[in-house]
Amino acid sequence: MKLTTASKITIVRILLIPVVLALMYLDFDGHMYWALAVFIAASCSDFIDGYIARHYNQVSNFGKFMDPLADKLLVISVMLVYLDWGMLPAWAAIIVVARELAVTGLRLIAVEGGKVIAAAWSGKIKTACTMAGFCVMMLPVPEAVRTVCWVLVVLTTVYSGVEYFWKNAAVFRG
Repeated sequence: MKLTTASKITIVRILLIPVVLALMYLDFDGHMYWALAVFIAASCSDFIDGYIARHYNQVSNFGKFMDPLADKLLVISVMLVYLDWGMLPAWAAIIVVARELAVTGLRLIAVEGGKVIAAAWSGKIKTACTMAGFCVMMLPVPEAVRTVCWVLVVLTTVYSGVEYFWKNAAVFRG
């Protein structure tokens, strides 16, 4: 299998995850700013590889599988660090992970029925809010700001999950 440019960018995003985590846990001046920079690069690569795949006709089965997996791994990894540090309640992390697993399951059921569920705008907004919120949480901001960030992540996650199931309820009637 020949890897496309878009798929290579997705692989780089996956390889950046342990770098982000190491930088978050290392203790040296500015380590969180370095972690933030790498997290931003990884987050932006999600939009870049998608654009390249669509614009240059590089959509592949590998990319369809690995791109959303890379996003989930990045988000869940950083979220678990925040959970470890007490910056995020466990129930909020459970909601985010449950939504990701549920939507993935919905997509698998749809594929078996010959239907492809495209990414909804609410899912894109959820991803953008999550990435932006996690970026802000890496900065030295007041606890109230961090709370607003994770609350927005949870709210957009719940809304997006409900919308996916509402709009695709017919998948279960097939």
